[in-house]
Amino acid sequence: MQLFYAPGIHPDTSEFHFDKEESRHISRVLRKKEGDAIHLTDGKGHLYYGVIGLSSPKSCQVLIEKVEEQPSKRYKLHMAVAPTKSNDRFEWFLEKATEIGIDEITPIICDHSERKVVKTDRMEKILQAAMKQSLSCYLPVLHPPVTFSEFMSQEHPESRFIAHCYDTDRYDLRRRIQPDCPVLLLIGPEGDFSEEEVALGIKNGFMPVSLSDNRLRTETAAIVACHTVAIFNQ
Repeated sequence: MQLFYAPGIHPDTSEFHFDKEESRHISRVLRKKEGDAIHLTDGKGHLYYGVIGLSSPKSCQVLIEKVEEQPSKRYKLHMAVAPTKSNDRFEWFLEKATEIGIDEITPIICDHSERKVVKTDRMEKILQAAMKQSLSCYLPVLHPPVTFSEFMSQEHPESRFIAHCYDTDRYDLRRRIQPDCPVLLLIGPEGDFSEEEVALGIKNGFMPVSLSDNRLRTETAAIVACHTVAIFNQ
């Protein structure tokens, strides 16, 4: 099955028109024609069954025949991760986290961040592609980048954890997760969170945790944490 992302589609919709870029891909690259079956998602948990009514490089029309709501995960995972110096590494994290299962992502700018300017347009495309590739009907929410202090000033009702590498008291994340509960996890930059940021996080109710006995890259730590939460909730 191939899955296509249809932003803006609604369960009551009887037909949908793809934009020019996706229409060209469907009609010319995939060579889809009138009458071919096609599957779409709104990224909000709905799977749409349809047939192509018009296959044109300028506007591909889909006639919706049936809509099903797909089951969601029992848990919710929100990760606030410092963007890596290399865009490729952060995009790799976005792709793999979407495949494993993540609900929200917030890029956070920290004291030791090497990259403080973040463009989210390409990140959104990475998330959409990973959602389609993994045949998921849930598109992770990508929040605007914020500084660490700004993130701390927001309300966070989830179980909160901050992963760092300082030689202080930390807990094993695997032993502190509660099943079927929303989780918020902070992952710092290559140079780790500053000591002041760790202290501020703990002050705001974030439990300090360890992810491994080894020192991990930012994107590796994020994937390990994402996988740990997913496995724990299976």
